[in-house]
Amino acid sequence: MRGVIFDGKQTRVVADLEVREPGPGEVRVAIAAAGLCHSDLSVVDGTIPFPVPVVLGHEGAGVVEAVGGGVTHVAPGDHVALSTLANCGTCAECDRGRPTMCRQAIGRPGRPFRHDGSPVHQFASNSAFAERTVVKAVQAVRIPDDIPLTSAALIGCGVLTGVGAVLNRARVDRGDSVLVIGTGGIGLNVLQGARLAGAGRIVAVDANPAKAEMARRFGATDFLTSTEGVRDLLPTGADHAFECVGRVELIREAIDALDRHGQAILLGVPPATAEASFRVSSMYLDKSILGCRYGSSRPQRDIALYAALYRQGRLLLDELVTRTYPVGDFEKAAADAEAG
Repeated sequence: MRGVIFDGKQTRVVADLEVREPGPGEVRVAIAAAGLCHSDLSVVDGTIPFPVPVVLGHEGAGVVEAVGGGVTHVAPGDHVALSTLANCGTCAECDRGRPTMCRQAIGRPGRPFRHDGSPVHQFASNSAFAERTVVKAVQAVRIPDDIPLTSAALIGCGVLTGVGAVLNRARVDRGDSVLVIGTGGIGLNVLQGARLAGAGRIVAVDANPAKAEMARRFGATDFLTSTEGVRDLLPTGADHAFECVGRVELIREAIDALDRHGQAILLGVPPATAEASFRVSSMYLDKSILGCRYGSSRPQRDIALYAALYRQGRLLLDELVTRTYPVGDFEKAAADAEAG
């Protein structure tokens, strides 16, 4: 089968990739569509250290081909959206409803693929840039057949991360003010998460003015090309400020833009050794800085919720489809990943 491999130096399409059969508690999925997320680019440019060779891709959706022993919630022929969260389901954190904190869910890359006789790593427990992949059963979430798989592919990363950060981590309330710095895929989903939560004023900031129309479509009430004008719109500051770019200077700007009792939520991914600074005295008015892994999501619950909101016309997915690739368009995905 075909897939996209990064070998540490270049990204290329191979035609002789192999994937093993699903074992107990696993599912093999025929990928129908996959999105190119910035995390794939971060592996290529070294921002996210990852062992190589590796099959890229982690925003995917497709059709179940086979299931391993003990898998009952999906069956061959089911349409599924894939999450990257290969949590164990049995530890204390999973039992508390915090699967993103499962210690089995990160830092343990599997190698279900083989190429040229050698094992190949799986990125984000997913590797959606392949015609088929094997994932833990908990990662495959059944979705209605009438949802286009090109749109459903985006739920498993961008939507879970962005909308989840608003609803699960920040817990934005009705009437709250929200600042979103960066309106890429994650930022747009933060915007629509804030809209779904009933936020009052939603200020989007992006250096590219061409992004204003899309930002407003997803929920922004205001659009700025820098944070310099935020205080004109929110004189006392923002209740919630989301940094979606991954630059330490923007993290500082998000913190500085907070109102009393405000919270800055960090979603962008700077280099692993990056350090940010802030004025300590500014934090004593009950302000908070929150990390957020994968939107603090519970994928089996949240993907089903977001699929339902999409069918109701309340969650936008089709507008993001320019970021997805139908199965077989591996050359385009590989070229975009290489170009950054």
